[in-house]
Amino acid sequence: MKRAIVTFAAIISLCVGSFAADEQSKASQEKQTASPSAEQVPTNVTSAKGFVLEDATPIRLRFNRTVSSADAHVGDTVDFEVLQDLSVNGTLVISKGGLAFGTVTEAQPKRRMARGGKLEINIDYVKLLDSEKAALRAVRGGSGGGHTGAMTAGIVATGLVFFPAAPFFLFMHGKDITMPKGAEFTAYVNGDVKMDFAKFQAPTPTAPAQPAVATTAAPSAAATTVHLESTPIGADILLDGSFVGNTPSDIEVSEGDHTITVKKTGFKDWERKMKITAGSNVHLNAELEKAE
Repeated sequence: MKRAIVTFAAIISLCVGSFAADEQSKASQEKQTASPSAEQVPTNVTSAKGFVLEDATPIRLRFNRTVSSADAHVGDTVDFEVLQDLSVNGTLVISKGGLAFGTVTEAQPKRRMARGGKLEINIDYVKLLDSEKAALRAVRGGSGGGHTGAMTAGIVATGLVFFPAAPFFLFMHGKDITMPKGAEFTAYVNGDVKMDFAKFQAPTPTAPAQPAVATTAAPSAAATTVHLESTPIGADILLDGSFVGNTPSDIEVSEGDHTITVKKTGFKDWERKMKITAGSNVHLNAELEKAE
């Protein structure tokens, strides 16, 4: 049994801060191998397989909220925060502050006769920058075999361990198991994740659109000014069927054949067909007849 405890103490990788433990458990832990310091997780990894997030790549995480065997339920989602950026071959794929998720797979509050609570949380996945998911596991090695039942008694004194059959499993004699908000640990990518490089590229910045500036087109060199009056005034002027103003007005007319029409409610339409030549000066006065 002692050999089993030492073996599990050697793979402790979760930093719990301070959670309640009786003096007997503390003393027993001090006899075990001290918990190792947080694993140094690289911020950039190089993959010879291409743009691939390779199996066993470490991801540093921490709990976003406290989870306790006293009130947790099987199936509850547990969320974690990513503690540092991670790039593959120099391209950012997981950002600091991103999210990872897990699921409570066993939760049992403390019971009578000093029987402690149980809490088992499976680490599921981390979100990539392209919104895809990368599966995670709690140990660097493979998924392992079924050691949960056989080793439960051996981890009473360690308080906190990882082992392959259960991504992380906590058991403390006579106590509820509590994972406090902010507790940090290292998870590992579970299998190679092939990514689409194009989805991780920042969009090419485009120059801001220049505001449109209203300009009045200069008259063509071949245009002629036609001064048009009417009796009575205030009639509509149409050049080749298109409204261009009201009398009296000066209108610019291009060289060529045109039809000028003057209209006013209650009066007959006045119309002139003209051939405009460049440089000419035209003055028209439309005498409108009342409609019957």
